[in-house]
Amino acid sequence: MRTMYEATEGSHAVVVGAGIAGLLAASVLCEAFSRVTIYDRDALPDAPAARSGVPQSRQAHGLHARGVSALEELLPGFRGEMLAAGGVDGDVLADVNWYLDGHLARHAPAGLCGIGMTRRGIERMIRSRVEKLPNVQIVDQCAVDGLVIEEERVAGVRLRSAPYRSPVSRPGQDPAHVVAADLVVDAAGRGSRAPAWLADFGYPQPAESRLRVDLVYVTRHYRRLPGQLGGIIGAAIVPYPGHRRGAALIRQEGDQWVLTLAGMLGEDPPTDDEGMLAYADTLAGPEIARVIRESAPLDRPARMRFPASVRRHYEKLDRMPAGLIVTGDALCSLNPVYAQGMTVTALEALALRQALADSGLAGGKAARASRLPWARRAGTGQLVARFYRAADKLVSAAWAMSVAGDLRFPEVQGKRGPSDRWIGAYLARLRVAAASDPAVGRVFVRVANMVDPPSRLLGPATMARVLRAGRHGAPARPTPAR
Repeated sequence: MRTMYEATEGSHAVVVGAGIAGLLAASVLCEAFSRVTIYDRDALPDAPAARSGVPQSRQAHGLHARGVSALEELLPGFRGEMLAAGGVDGDVLADVNWYLDGHLARHAPAGLCGIGMTRRGIERMIRSRVEKLPNVQIVDQCAVDGLVIEEERVAGVRLRSAPYRSPVSRPGQDPAHVVAADLVVDAAGRGSRAPAWLADFGYPQPAESRLRVDLVYVTRHYRRLPGQLGGIIGAAIVPYPGHRRGAALIRQEGDQWVLTLAGMLGEDPPTDDEGMLAYADTLAGPEIARVIRESAPLDRPARMRFPASVRRHYEKLDRMPAGLIVTGDALCSLNPVYAQGMTVTALEALALRQALADSGLAGGKAARASRLPWARRAGTGQLVARFYRAADKLVSAAWAMSVAGDLRFPEVQGKRGPSDRWIGAYLARLRVAAASDPAVGRVFVRVANMVDPPSRLLGPATMARVLRAGRHGAPARPTPAR
């Protein structure tokens, strides 16, 4: 852990949270600000490990092909570092078993590479890169307790930390440590307090979109046997209407599998050995049950509940202080079944980098732009607006994919438009067609990996293939292992 310091000269950006979102934000902010400080309430471990501030870190995480390329763009050479650390790469269609509505998608090269690695391993590697940046400081065991707002702009943050006695406190005064900042990025995750902080100063809170899915998932790691499952790097069994159970299996560093059992809308995966095996036997594919039967467990099962997908619409606020950006799960928390989180976070960091450049704050210009109140407001105000416009586009695409999948279930309460029924019926046929036509499967995985937009699924060539496959009848679904 590093000690806190305060500089009186130059521009300063503060990041709330040292998870993946906060670390990636800092990696681009350091290009524009003379100092960047990341604060996190946890004691950050030196080795890859789960921590209380990231309760989902023990669960399975998928790094989409687009996420791999985005991380490589943000941190050049990072892909090679992941592989050198034991990450497992492979083609996202040729080397992964996709069960779509119970049908196994036909294997074929998709030309897209995904990497299997633990969430905590990826975070620790990113932190290792970021903490080496000369103008970035990471301070752990220190919580950001609120904002300081002056003249319609963010001027700093208030900190609370047991190990520190505030040098600015006096008897009878607020013991919080106040740190000046030209920009604050909230990457505190699902527990973000930014809406409450805005309300403290009379600003409106962002509207929320919420879709309740009542997801419960249980994750456990298992030892991988040589040649197990024919050398595939993973399997994904996606829940679908009438079958609310799903699962994921990903090969990771250290010759291990991470295995997740998921249940939506009242399905509750067990955590005992016998119950997990019985649950796995009800799934379309045999891979999950085989690993439970054949492999030795490496840890205890970890259970996680995810009540609802939540999106906060900061981009729609008509009044907001200059200098506050919200990113990661604090901006939009998506159904983990679709494994979009890390990829969306990396794309938001790229959007922040572009917004910095477009606002004239990159290349050390932030300090000059912030000397006068109006100039500072113009600089960071434009930055915030540009970031939210860009983030809105990429979050909207991910949200549309997640919500469309969830609204297929009649039990999910949500708004359905007039075209949703026929689009849903078409996409159901597309999932079936992927079992026999690898070209359809390639389109699906390119969209699922966020390389192509969802509209690609409705392209004329793809629609023709789906309709042609439908005329030959749907292949039979695989019989569950038992």
